Amino acid sequence: MRLGIGRLPTYVLGRTLLGVAGALAVIAGVIVLIEFVDISRTVGGRSETNFVHLLWLTVLKAPSTILTLLPFAFLFGTLAAFVGLNRRSELIAMRAAGVSAWRFILPAAVAAFVVGAVTVAALNPLAALLNVKFEQARTAMLEDYLTSTPKETWLRQGDAKSQVVIRARAHDQVGGTVRLKGVSLFMYAVGPNGGLEFSRRIEADEARLYPGYWRLTGVREAAAGAGTVRSESLSIPSTLDDQAAIERFTTPDAIAFWRLPATIRGTEQAGFSALPYRLRLQQLLATPLLFAAMSVLAAAFSLRLMRLGGLAALAGSGVALGFIFFFFNQFCLALGKAEIIPTLAAAWAPPLLALLSGLTLLCYTEDG
Repeated sequence: MRLGIGRLPTYVLGRTLLGVAGALAVIAGVIVLIEFVDISRTVGGRSETNFVHLLWLTVLKAPSTILTLLPFAFLFGTLAAFVGLNRRSELIAMRAAGVSAWRFILPAAVAAFVVGAVTVAALNPLAALLNVKFEQARTAMLEDYLTSTPKETWLRQGDAKSQVVIRARAHDQVGGTVRLKGVSLFMYAVGPNGGLEFSRRIEADEARLYPGYWRLTGVREAAAGAGTVRSESLSIPSTLDDQAAIERFTTPDAIAFWRLPATIRGTEQAGFSALPYRLRLQQLLATPLLFAAMSVLAAAFSLRLMRLGGLAALAGSGVALGFIFFFFNQFCLALGKAEIIPTLAAAWAPPLLALLSGLTLLCYTEDG
């Protein structure tokens, strides 16, 4: 009997992981379809491309969206697994044999936490890399369209001695190197009191970023109180690398987890606010807890005995509550970006609240 009872948590865990995998497959299929339609409309309608290229763009773009909605896979998958066990009276038999609900829910929650940690440490960087490749491929396909409708780009770099503000009419990548077109550089010296003093302005037809410096061509340079000096090329030091420069063109959500600390330091050194990147970092750190909370919440809403009735309504309430917590999470992130609430509260409050809600319902269901 002890051996049988010892195997029960493993059996329930297996059914839960199978349910999560099924939910993930459904969510991924829907996302791929939606992304393909969107890319066909935005890219296919503006360039001469074929089905294979559109499908490749979809494969590059979909993983980042799937990771965003991954908590729903744990919510729906765990809920489906436990409702199935309940309908087949397996949960009733386990609990009648004296097995506590805590015993088979805890492995599912721990597994969700571990999957969340793997997602943050490995899958998030992979999705960020694919997202960068998506932007590059998309830019290449829309080169003619983007040339006719250029988008202005702003960058900033600097250290304790100087600051450089860079404006460009357009940007792209050539052989993995960032290239700016129609460039204006506004160079400032940092004074003893931390103030900025304008030193010179540089105009260039093109700028390419190499390790440690910008290479400018078609240069026109003007210092304060002096005339214009023209030159074919000019090199100026840079504190940016290709990856850091690309990250300035993207949203914090597209930056890999392991790159966020360096991005935060570089952004603050350049004089910008690193709040969006700090919020993203805390959100990723809270992801394992969010996955575990969704798993506990789904299990707690599916433990009601079949003979008592109302299981379908209770499971539906669990799904609704999961959606509420997900949108509450997005709402808190919006408040955090607006600096209305602290960064830690914006990132950690929703998963903690979801976990406490699930544990409260589980205590009430299990212990009365």
